[in-house]
Amino acid sequence: MNGYEQGTVVLTKKRRSPLKLALAIVAAMIIAGLLWSGYVYWKMDRAASSVLNGPRDVGIVLGASMWGDAPSPGLKERLDEALKLYNEKKFSYMIVSGGLDKPGNQYTEAEGMRNYLVQHGVPESAVILENKARSTYENLLYSKQIMKERGFKSAVIVTHQYHGMRSKDIADFLDYEDPKLGLTESKTLQMKYHKPREVLAYTKWKVDELLLWLGWKKG
Repeated sequence: MNGYEQGTVVLTKKRRSPLKLALAIVAAMIIAGLLWSGYVYWKMDRAASSVLNGPRDVGIVLGASMWGDAPSPGLKERLDEALKLYNEKKFSYMIVSGGLDKPGNQYTEAEGMRNYLVQHGVPESAVILENKARSTYENLLYSKQIMKERGFKSAVIVTHQYHGMRSKDIADFLDYEDPKLGLTESKTLQMKYHKPREVLAYTKWKVDELLLWLGWKKG
């Protein structure tokens, strides 16, 4: 092999090395993503309703979609869990949290939830509206502000089971005092869609948590 041919072989090898590096990086990212997703699924499936040995000050019902002027079937499941706990005297007040789901809707999520609870026998005076939240973080941030204004110290967070892990994680970040969970399994939501979506939502939350902790994002 002459000098020119040797140089060509060396040059070809050098040109291939960035491609190999890129493929290795992509493969590592895929493996890391699969491991992270598996970990989040494991944590998600371990979330369970808390044992409530005594009454708490308030239940916080996290909002979900409205269907027109009424709660969606998924939101009704959360509300029915809240009604069960309320009737079991686990709390005497409820904060219903959620802003306007769609611009054309007549009611915010909170107002729709309030209407449903009142229709099912809860006194309107026992239902406190939080009308601004557009995310789980805002649900719990604004609800905590209401708790402080009302002198409430302890809370049960009412939501779906697959959503419980992220809700508890956010509540801990916001320094809730020993937050409890009231979780319901869904018979109406498609878990093959909602669980992968929750993995993405939890991942986004962990990034937001870091940014909030560093002061690079306003809470």
